[in-house]
Amino acid sequence: MIAKQLISDYITPVKSTDTGLDVLGMMDEYRVSHLPVVDNVEFLGLISDSDIYDLNRFEENIGNYLHSLSNPYVTEYQHMFEIIKVISTLKLSLIPVLDGKNQYIGSIEINNLVHAFANFAAIDNPGGIIVLEINVKDYLLTEIAQIIESNDAKILSLYITSHADSTKLEVTLKINKISLQPVIQTFNRYNYIIKASYSEMNAGSDVQDRFDSLMNYLNI
Repeated sequence: MIAKQLISDYITPVKSTDTGLDVLGMMDEYRVSHLPVVDNVEFLGLISDSDIYDLNRFEENIGNYLHSLSNPYVTEYQHMFEIIKVISTLKLSLIPVLDGKNQYIGSIEINNLVHAFANFAAIDNPGGIIVLEINVKDYLLTEIAQIIESNDAKILSLYITSHADSTKLEVTLKINKISLQPVIQTFNRYNYIIKASYSEMNAGSDVQDRFDSLMNYLNI
């Protein structure tokens, strides 16, 4: 999924002639802490609520302090994972999207991005989750896929969590089987460490917790 497919239709950019109070009101309405500043289709920068509070000039037009604004953005064909990285690194509540001519075409709000990622990760699809702990040097996706497919199952989604101070990976698999025991038994025969498993019958809040943990890991 790419940036132009993730644009939040309801986000309206602010103008350089808007006051700090105007912008804070719009942020409150949209429940965001950032808004793009756009004149016609020209992207002038991204203003945050902390920018306005720090300057403490609420009645002034925000155009008077555009020089102090940051200007992060993504282009319309950037992949969702790249967008997540930008938002995570800069701790943004939304990110502007520019076209090939560097003109503003919309913004991606974090909630839209989270919902898109949930669909991408097949969280709503029936099935179960298995979490493996694997040494980096032992990670073989082909072997993992073979084990799952040998039990007449398919991988719906997969993500990997790694930590700089560890040689281990945490591999989270969503598969299209509710009954996980046969798959788990096969992993055990191959000496895989099963860190956790969740079937649809008891996944409920556990699956949501796993997803929330991923979002926290990405600093979303």
